[in-house]
Amino acid sequence: MAKEQARKVVASNRKARHDYLIEDTYEAGLVLMGTEVKSLRMGRASLVDGYAAWRGDELWLEGVHIPEYVEGTWTNHTPRRRRKLLLHRDELTKLQRKSSETGHTIVPLSLYFKDGRAKVELAVAKGKRQYDKRQSLRERQDRRDAERALHSRGR
Repeated sequence: MAKEQARKVVASNRKARHDYLIEDTYEAGLVLMGTEVKSLRMGRASLVDGYAAWRGDELWLEGVHIPEYVEGTWTNHTPRRRRKLLLHRDELTKLQRKSSETGHTIVPLSLYFKDGRAKVELAVAKGKRQYDKRQSLRERQDRRDAERALHSRGR
């Protein structure tokens, strides 16, 4: 079987960019079972409630929903099980240092295949207040209105 060269996005967490101020991003590998990989290749996953948590000196992905593989048997996986993240030691220490600051957390932004391997894009993020969310929505709407005005003026 030929190796995949492109980046095939399986799931993305668009709400994370709305709820959090993204400060830094990292790419991590995942330890998965066979049925999880097959389910991901079918394009089925949800990152909405996902977050990364420390257990000792290891980083684990929790709350991510990968549904059971339809063709699976008794070897099928639990949909919301804890999955280990694979990062280099220096990346782990940077993440631990940044996430220990007040108000910071680690959230998954997207789940994808890169060169045939499942990867997750993690972000060190700080939660937005309600007025920050309203302000960012207002800025986005103003930018859209300005683009529409320029586009309609150009015709």
